[in-house]
Amino acid sequence: MTTPHQKFGFDTVFDNAGGAYAPPRPKRLFPADEVEAIRAQAFAEGERQGLGSMAALEAQALSQIAAAVGQALPRLAGVAHEHREASAALALACARAIADAALDAFPVAPIRAAMENLAREIEAQPRLIVNVSAQLAEGLQAKLEETARAIGYPGAIQVRASASIGPAAFTLDFGDGAAAFDPAAAAERVAGALHAALAAEGLHAEPLIPGSEG
Repeated sequence: MTTPHQKFGFDTVFDNAGGAYAPPRPKRLFPADEVEAIRAQAFAEGERQGLGSMAALEAQALSQIAAAVGQALPRLAGVAHEHREASAALALACARAIADAALDAFPVAPIRAAMENLAREIEAQPRLIVNVSAQLAEGLQAKLEETARAIGYPGAIQVRASASIGPAAFTLDFGDGAAAFDPAAAAERVAGALHAALAAEGLHAEPLIPGSEG
């Protein structure tokens, strides 16, 4: 009876010298210092991976914040511009109220100031014609003659009431020249200049809070 051949198994490995080679068995017991080193290495690796994940999340959050700020800035600029326009309108309204009150209390003061500033221009003129509203004309002649004496004007002053001149407005005609003052027209010019400046400035004005431009 023939004995069957046993198949060759590959569980035995031979080294270069022809001897059997046994692979090292994995350690089952580790010294305390080696366990501590492995633990520290694992902790460091986990910490590195955790920090990497945190950095990625932080970068993502910063990107989202930047996108949100980029969308909000145009609107904020618009709100700031509207605030400037509203502030300018309020300032103009307050200025007009103050000016009207001052003119009501001292209606002759602008005419006297004009005569004092034009003293050199009118000193050689024989006559000064002052056109005012009918409301302002009453009693104005004596007041202006007093001002004329104070500035050394030797000519005659003639006050004329005009229906086309508004309250507190006046014109001075001294032959070689003329001067005029209209508080309503002056207020309109100031408002127009301010609105033009705001329009030119647009949404590119300086920040409302110093240093907020970063």
